Amino acid sequence: MKNKPETNLTRGLPLVSIITPSFNQSAYIAATIDSVLSQDYPNIEYIVVDGGSTDGSAEIIEHYADKLAWWVSEKDKGQTDAINKGFARANGEILAWLNSDDTYEPGAISAAVKFLMENPDVGLVYGDCDFIDEKGVKFGKFNAAQTDLEKLKRGYVHIPQQASFWRAELWKKVAPLDDSFYFAMDYDLWTRLAKISELRYLPGENWANFRLHSDAKSIAADKHCWNEMMRVHYREGGSFFSIINAKHIIRKVVAPWWNWRRRRKIKKALAR
Repeated sequence: MKNKPETNLTRGLPLVSIITPSFNQSAYIAATIDSVLSQDYPNIEYIVVDGGSTDGSAEIIEHYADKLAWWVSEKDKGQTDAINKGFARANGEILAWLNSDDTYEPGAISAAVKFLMENPDVGLVYGDCDFIDEKGVKFGKFNAAQTDLEKLKRGYVHIPQQASFWRAELWKKVAPLDDSFYFAMDYDLWTRLAKISELRYLPGENWANFRLHSDAKSIAADKHCWNEMMRVHYREGGSFFSIINAKHIIRKVVAPWWNWRRRRKIKKALAR
């Protein structure tokens, strides 16, 4: 999907830039790329930023090179740095990133663009997102819900990053992502975007799949994610006596059981 001159098919449609950061995800990255390239929306700029993988990922990405606007495989400072690198090259009016083990549902980009075009006051739109296992089997749903700045400050996030799309003009006002965050860069971004624009959730619009597997950082290092979320909370004037801190404390206690439960669900799904 290299940049092409405007055609009758793309005329009047905003360019959508999708960034995929990746590192050693050879088992899943082809499915991720295919889910973007198979979208029915005709005006996509797709950029893949690999961090110098050693597992064959670069060879897989290279197979798609003629369909990408740009790609690279080189050492970087991690996922957040890779996303920033991709967005620095993006030309789209609408932006999103899709991690290299997640996937889009058919029609997701068309639906997001349609809503943003019809609702110019909304800066970010997000839909629903399912959990999938290593084989791509669905086994649960992300707890998405409508939120806003005040709710975000209290830890009421409920925005699936995989199913989120926002306007480039707003990104330019808050960019780049804070690369001191390894986990909560999306929570940090949602908070900054919510300060300058409306966020809108579309229930029932299933746009993406969040892959949970034994190597996923959301399972392997869950406690670090919550520590970063608390950094955002306190930066925004949050109180110790808050819902998010109560969740943080409870999470510390139940995290071993919670992650065991997630792994058990994944194993059950794989055994089917």
